[in-house]
Amino acid sequence: MATEATSSTGPSIVALLLKLRALIALAVVVAFFSVMAPNFLSASNFLIMFKHVAITAILAIGMTYVILTGGIDLSVGSIAGLAGMVAGALILNGVTLQPLGVVVYPSVPVVIALVLVLGGIAGLFNGVLVARFRIAPFIATLGVLYVARGAAMLLSNGATFPNLVGRPDLGNEGFPLLGSASVLGLPVTVILLALIALVAAFVAKDTPFGRWVYAIGGNERAAMLSGVGVERVKVAVYVISGVCAALVGLIVSSELVAAHPASGETFELSAIAAVVLGGASLSGGRGTVGGALIGACVIGVLGDGLVMMGVSEFWQMVIKGLVIIAAVVLDQLQGRLTASGRA
Repeated sequence: MATEATSSTGPSIVALLLKLRALIALAVVVAFFSVMAPNFLSASNFLIMFKHVAITAILAIGMTYVILTGGIDLSVGSIAGLAGMVAGALILNGVTLQPLGVVVYPSVPVVIALVLVLGGIAGLFNGVLVARFRIAPFIATLGVLYVARGAAMLLSNGATFPNLVGRPDLGNEGFPLLGSASVLGLPVTVILLALIALVAAFVAKDTPFGRWVYAIGGNERAAMLSGVGVERVKVAVYVISGVCAALVGLIVSSELVAAHPASGETFELSAIAAVVLGGASLSGGRGTVGGALIGACVIGVLGDGLVMMGVSEFWQMVIKGLVIIAAVVLDQLQGRLTASGRA
């Protein structure tokens, strides 16, 4: 009897550690960089880190919904880059109305709204390919990745849209505030993240849509037989991911006061790593918005800490790659424990 109790305790402890892996990883990286990186714990550095974490976290929230259904979205980085370029084009060049022979310069709120709609349309395209045409999510979103990146390049022939401050006489000033303004000492980016996270967590946990998302990821066939509109839900999660990506593109271009067509490269990898590190399963049906936020904190703190230690960009890529591999390995291990009825 004692042997049985001991053997059952071991897997239980392992399962608990796997579920808490994001928090453990966050505590480890914070403790490590607190010792190794000067001024890591300073208030100014934390504000900068929060802004960087927010970018990954917003993408991770949209990615969480996609992964919960058993999908993947590789196009979010390119959509973010395209979003920034479209915003830059609207602010600098406006919209030419050929029949009237005039150029209209939208106000910043209109630019933001138009770009978010664009992100939703890109997500809709992903969703239709995956849900309606039954194309594997990896292939569908990989194709959209190239389309969006190419479109971003075409907007300026590969050049940067600089100095996106607008002009008083055109009424399109204020775009930099999205990425650099603060309210009560908190960056607007962080406030946006908090609002998005609260809404996303509520929807996932306490609404029928959230239950449908989990049901599809857990057993798509059973969800369909129980009356869940599988296609509609799948399309919706990709639309959410596209809108989140467009918002990130706006934030990045606003913070830099410039838009570059290569912006957003590898963002999708950071988002996927954050979601999986936060406890989500790549096969769907398991994961939380809160876990994705913690995973995003790990990715953000790791990136900033390595920069503060003076680690070269090449080694940063190696280390982040190893983190992604470790996250997937841990996900597979947790899945096996869950399948065996021990987690």
